[in-house]
Amino acid sequence: MLQKVSLGPKSIDKYYEIYNNGFIDELKSLADDLKGLRLCHINSTPFGGGVAELLLSYIPLVRDLGLTADWQVITGDRRFFDITKSLHNAIQGAQYPLLERTTERVYLQNNLENAKELSTDYDVFVVNDPQPAALRHFCEDRHAKWIWRCHIDSSEPDDYAWQFLRPYVEEYDAAIFTMEKFVPSDLGVPVIVPVAPAIDAFSPKNLPIPKDICRGILDNQGIDRNRPLVVQVSRFDPWKDPFGVIKAYQLAKEKIPGLQLALVGSLAGDDPEGWQIYAAIHDEANKDPDIFVFSNLTGVGNMEVNAFQTAADIVLQKSIKEGFGLVVAEALWKQTPMIAGNAGGIPMQMRGKLSDYLVNNVEECAEKIVYIFENPQVSGELGQEGKENIRDNFLTPRLIRDELALMKRLLK
Repeated sequence: MLQKVSLGPKSIDKYYEIYNNGFIDELKSLADDLKGLRLCHINSTPFGGGVAELLLSYIPLVRDLGLTADWQVITGDRRFFDITKSLHNAIQGAQYPLLERTTERVYLQNNLENAKELSTDYDVFVVNDPQPAALRHFCEDRHAKWIWRCHIDSSEPDDYAWQFLRPYVEEYDAAIFTMEKFVPSDLGVPVIVPVAPAIDAFSPKNLPIPKDICRGILDNQGIDRNRPLVVQVSRFDPWKDPFGVIKAYQLAKEKIPGLQLALVGSLAGDDPEGWQIYAAIHDEANKDPDIFVFSNLTGVGNMEVNAFQTAADIVLQKSIKEGFGLVVAEALWKQTPMIAGNAGGIPMQMRGKLSDYLVNNVEECAEKIVYIFENPQVSGELGQEGKENIRDNFLTPRLIRDELALMKRLLK
């Protein structure tokens, strides 16, 4: 059997504190229509990435709505995850070297072996991202409905890689993408819907913590609480442009003396490339005592990330490509000013005045950092608008509603 991720309980009723317009009652009514549904989400790692972050809250809340929901994780060796990381990058538009037949066989053999271990005692499977995409092909039991959930920007995929993956995706009953523009033009799946990810307002990463306590937590990490601080929280991934963040910080520091930069990243079991990026960032950070690098493997967990996002003067997310960017929603929810790359799903989170802080290059990023520090009244305005947009559009109950609505449609 595949590994099932053990999760504690969560209460959907907590969200009555946020929604007072009958939304939670409507969600419960939708769940009642699906009583008896057995749902299984599948991905490639139980920690360290956006999908894992989503499922940590999603699965317990779906269970609290009265449905049977599990989260299972595929297994694979280093070679398999090297292949799938290259495939992941290629679906986001990176050039992909022609797949050798042996490489194709490794990918397919791994999916076959995982399919053999997958319990078919479910009504709906949701398979996340390219790593396990061929599972559907190798599962002989066809009574269930299968949904492929793509969390990355697949609007301009490498053609060779996409043509390899596409036939396996087209065996699914439905596909979910973060935005309509991410749907490849030649994808033939019966039902395709856009559903944006969301954050859990009551997770340890997003619960409100007093700013002075957050500053104390950062002080224990070596950050000077009396000096300005910019933070980027992300996976150690070239698409997040960590070296561009460092350059923007260096430019801004010329006008903001004493500026500090914290790069808070995560390393995941399905991302061998992350270790290389992590090492290279450390080499660069060692040149400047005001650059700090932290990770989930060095004691920086969800509470510490919460503290960094809350205590920072500015949070950055200078992505070059981005499926959605949960960390953008997290910082906006905490009313922290955000400067982010004008990429993928980030602009849908930064509307109105927030859109003025979408940047396309290092120089623009540095200019916006300086502007916010020189105009402190802007922080409050951005914080309020950011939190309202996340509350209205990007909290977990809305995500659950959208996906349950799709399941109800398929099961009819």
